[in-house]
Amino acid sequence: MTAAAPEGRPARRPAAPDGLLLVDKPAGWTSHDVVGRLRGLCRTRRVGHAGTLDPAATGLLVCGIGRATRLLTHLVGTDKTYLGTIRLGQATLTDDAEGEPLGPPDPDVAAKAFPAAVAAAVAGLTGPLQQVPSAVSAVKINGVRSYARVRAGETVELPPRPVTVARFEVLGRREPPGFVDLEVAVDCSSGTYIRALARDLGVALGTAGHLTALRRTRVGMFELAQAVSLEQLAAGDDAVDGAVVPLATAVRDAFGARVLDEADARAVRHGRSLPAAGYPGIVGAFDADGAVLALLAEADGRAAPRVVFAPA
Repeated sequence: MTAAAPEGRPARRPAAPDGLLLVDKPAGWTSHDVVGRLRGLCRTRRVGHAGTLDPAATGLLVCGIGRATRLLTHLVGTDKTYLGTIRLGQATLTDDAEGEPLGPPDPDVAAKAFPAAVAAAVAGLTGPLQQVPSAVSAVKINGVRSYARVRAGETVELPPRPVTVARFEVLGRREPPGFVDLEVAVDCSSGTYIRALARDLGVALGTAGHLTALRRTRVGMFELAQAVSLEQLAAGDDAVDGAVVPLATAVRDAFGARVLDEADARAVRHGRSLPAAGYPGIVGAFDADGAVLALLAEADGRAAPRVVFAPA
């Protein structure tokens, strides 16, 4: 129900319902910019996102509204899919097109990046990897973001991190003057830097490389086809409410469902653990009426609440 307003003033609309908003982030916006816009559109400050996209990147940004912000930590670590363009023949400071070029283009890039060599290099960058993140990144070194240290003139050397690239596929190839551009698709674990993959592909070919375009098309089980643009969300008062994936639906879709009897539901509402039921990973706990109660994680024969959702 819309709250009553003093005579002469429009009634203030209630906040958007708890749930997930799947947003197609435009180029030039930071992920924080999108959250700020959604706070206005959703009429609440309880908005967050799962997994940052660089300003130049576009595509799926999973945002939480209200109580669904508590899901985001568990969605950040899910696998992701990207479409991108890798330019071979030149490196940049940031490993993408936003950065300063590091030296002139490689005049021999076409000879080095012949199709069979590219296929072999791509295969070598598929599977479990130890990846060094891009120096201009949000990785912290002694509490300071790596990008801040680089911009302050420091030389940054980041340690490698374990990541998994499940699919690294070349979808197309173009040869603009002086370069080789590859259109690629990547399925990868959380924490994988596609910019670093572009850099490492160039190195593997004996040349250099950087990312010139990136679009995220999947986060866990959520797909870009489900997303809406900021323009669509701003189209009318009911546009946001209609686009929100309700909290219970979001939990069921992302984590599955364990339906509890009355006694177990009462225990979970009070933060108590239950006997394990054989669910791998995180699972949503629901009462018999379909209300979502918590996220449970099983270990040592018990299912312990990781998140308990207070009633709306």
